[in-house]
Amino acid sequence: MTGSRVDALLSGARFGQFVSVGVVGALSDNAVLATLNLVFGVPELWAKAAGVETAIVVMFLVNEHWTFAGQGAAGRVPFLKRLGKSHLVRSGGVAVQLTVYWFLVTYIDFKLLVFGTDLWFLAASPIAIGVAMSLNYVFESLFTWEVHTGDPR
Repeated sequence: MTGSRVDALLSGARFGQFVSVGVVGALSDNAVLATLNLVFGVPELWAKAAGVETAIVVMFLVNEHWTFAGQGAAGRVPFLKRLGKSHLVRSGGVAVQLTVYWFLVTYIDFKLLVFGTDLWFLAASPIAIGVAMSLNYVFESLFTWEVHTGDPR
């Protein structure tokens, strides 16, 4: 059983897809973060939290229809269960990401000035995303889509 889990996680194609989806999520996250903070003046951490939630939903939908398209049962109820599991599973990654982000913008004394505006908060975001990504891949693969069971949709 453990071997099948490791084999399922080591799928290079699936990991590549997951990372590609992560890029889409990171773009969604940073777009919301930048818009809320720079346009609407929402504090960075709140804007980041909204960006993370947007990214989770976007990434779930892309993963559902591409990365893990052959996994899990069909139908509305199984879909909603996977969405709930995805949020639950990603809560660990979100906690890691927000903690790393908070640390970077609070304790790292760095300025990234672009046309007189400090954009360090935007540069810190992909760093935090990268730290949380591997955690998310393992837990999403094993618990949300249960890739090690081999149950096709």
